[in-house]
Amino acid sequence: MNYFIEANMRDGYEFVLPPHVLTYAAGYTAGQFPKFADEVLALDEGQQGPARFLLPTAETALVNLHRDETLPETELPKRYVAYTPCYRKEAGGYRTAERGTLRGHQFNKVELFQFTHPTASDAVHGELLGKAEALVQELDLHYRITRLAAGDTSAAMAKTYDVEVWLPSVGAYVEVSSVSNARDYQARRGNIRYRPRQGKSAYVHTLNASGLATSRLVPALLEQHQQADGTVAVPDVLRKWIPSGVLAAPVPA
Repeated sequence: MNYFIEANMRDGYEFVLPPHVLTYAAGYTAGQFPKFADEVLALDEGQQGPARFLLPTAETALVNLHRDETLPETELPKRYVAYTPCYRKEAGGYRTAERGTLRGHQFNKVELFQFTHPTASDAVHGELLGKAEALVQELDLHYRITRLAAGDTSAAMAKTYDVEVWLPSVGAYVEVSSVSNARDYQARRGNIRYRPRQGKSAYVHTLNASGLATSRLVPALLEQHQQADGTVAVPDVLRKWIPSGVLAAPVPA
């Protein structure tokens, strides 16, 4: 987590620790409510749905940082990086491949978020994808990038790419980052605008990317970097925190 935060702050992202308890308006702005109101961990129920709920991803909080605001065009883009636990109602158990840390009610994630000018959003989408891919590359992991079909993309998003790492124990690729462009969908719901030097205000575009989720990343690191004697070689970028560069082998039973 420290590595992800440091790397993104170095690139000019402002670090945020958002609240973990959100209101219905936050879920509506993010595009999750009312359709997916049953999928969050609700704390209190209101007339429309969850009056308060635990955030499923930092994106849900970050998109609301400028709700009902009009930003000067000169302040765009706004770049944020956040760390939070993420709370999900859905968890593993229905198949062996999804047990353990791969699917849980709580996991840790660093999230990137940008408010940007509409003419720049496609370029920013590519930038965010490149950042997520670079993190995986620097961890020396085998991975692939997939573009989601329209039917698999969230209703709030115009385009989404997934970064997936190979997990040998499962024999499959698993998602560690989802990189999405909502265009002006979330901005319309949250009334988030920018004011140009001349002319009328208009809606900003919002984009998000996981950078990265650890629940699936840690197993991939342990498995892809395990050596013949059972030790695990630590990637160079993490040796600042593990100076030996090796995680010890398990003690034989």
